[in-house]
Amino acid sequence: MLRKSLLGVLSVFILSIVLAGCGSSKSNGKEESQDETFTLKAGHSLTEDHPYHVVLLELAKAVEERTNGKVKIEVFPLSQLGAERELTEALTLGTADMSISSTAPIANFYKQIGILDLPFLFESREHAYKVLDGEIGQELLKGMEDIGIVGLAWGENGFRHITNSKHDITKPEDLKGLKIRTQENPIHIDAFTALGAKPTPMAWNEALTALQQGVVDAQENPIIVADTYKLYESKQTHMTLTGHLYSPAVFMISKATWDKLPKEYQNILKEETKKAADHERELIAKSDEDSLKVLKEKGVKIIENIDVAPFREAIKSVYEKYESQFGKDKIEAILNGK
Repeated sequence: MLRKSLLGVLSVFILSIVLAGCGSSKSNGKEESQDETFTLKAGHSLTEDHPYHVVLLELAKAVEERTNGKVKIEVFPLSQLGAERELTEALTLGTADMSISSTAPIANFYKQIGILDLPFLFESREHAYKVLDGEIGQELLKGMEDIGIVGLAWGENGFRHITNSKHDITKPEDLKGLKIRTQENPIHIDAFTALGAKPTPMAWNEALTALQQGVVDAQENPIIVADTYKLYESKQTHMTLTGHLYSPAVFMISKATWDKLPKEYQNILKEETKKAADHERELIAKSDEDSLKVLKEKGVKIIENIDVAPFREAIKSVYEKYESQFGKDKIEAILNGK
């Protein structure tokens, strides 16, 4: 009798476990619950009127609506969660959730993405989009998982141009001895060294003070950055539209955070991020024209049409240096728009 009672209790216990298992599912080894909510913090280094911020707010709204409030994204501009390099490192460690960053700081942790920082690699936005949205670009996003980051989509920060407080720049010789702030990226440093300048790498929040105090003479950034940060108030009186670098931006999330999300929410986040990234590209492209007009009105002298051939010739050594790291065939494939 006692044996039958024990068997009955054991049967009920086993049945309860089976039923509990049927009531939930697993994604990435984590049990999903319909009642669980997730609050993600997304950071970037630019201002609240920059397209980065605008589309992150749009993304947050869309994701919250599609997940019925189960996934919320809080957006922090102006390096509140750290500058791009710091925030990228935090994503690799799982101590931050999301960010948008240009590729240059990411290359400190994921060397393969540095191929996109070779100067004069892309001739136009259309060229860049074809490569980034194609096989090469998608392989680069996928490879980010090796450092603990999930690359969600490609946005952009536009083509980068040179501003300075000294004189017109129309040829490589005009850069000789010019102290220029660069991103913390060895390829950028090598490129400006080859051009005869004195590159000074530093985070953007430090660069603004350095420009104002005359610690550096010049900087290089997309047109919208020169406008939104009012660089004409930081002694940047000359701008040359060199377009020496196309600056892709990566929408990314820490893999540690990603793996906590149910598969359904992962799919929603990826779909909405792609929409946000496409819109961000559109906003950046439009901003070039608008911001250039503002800079002219503020008295910045703009050199719009220069011969880039001498600049390309001057940085040949940079391509030769990095061919072994990135592969000559892959560099050629990008140059040819594949």
